Amino acid sequence: MIQLMNEYACDPMGGGEELPNYVKANLPAELAKRPSAHIILAFVDSKPAGLLVCLEGFSTFACKPLLNIHDVIVSLPYRGKGLSKLMLQKAEAIALDLGCCKLTLEVLEGNHVAQSAYRSFGFGNYELDPQMGKALFWQKSYRTYLH
Repeated sequence: MIQLMNEYACDPMGGGEELPNYVKANLPAELAKRPSAHIILAFVDSKPAGLLVCLEGFSTFACKPLLNIHDVIVSLPYRGKGLSKLMLQKAEAIALDLGCCKLTLEVLEGNHVAQSAYRSFGFGNYELDPQMGKALFWQKSYRTYLH
């Protein structure tokens, strides 16, 4: 898992920097503490090839759970072989088993390959009213892992 996450972090789509040592040392254990986290690992010939991390959330408008896809990584040698679709199918199965009202994700505006894959799987922009425009994903970072 850490190998795949670090590969993603080093990619321009993941920020272009290696994971901090704290994250490398603690991520699996911290995720294991969270029953609302779902980890999907894909292997090809017993080698880690893909990772999808989902976290449960809640839709107040639907009064039902939702599943957010937080990370999707396919290792470079395995891209273009349908692994992301297989992992998305597994995430969707988890969402349906949990009774979720929707499956959500964020994608970088410049990541056209991922956008195409997500569109082909049925994802689209989030908007409540077309006149109000598309929802934006914002953050306020605390960088607590550096301490």
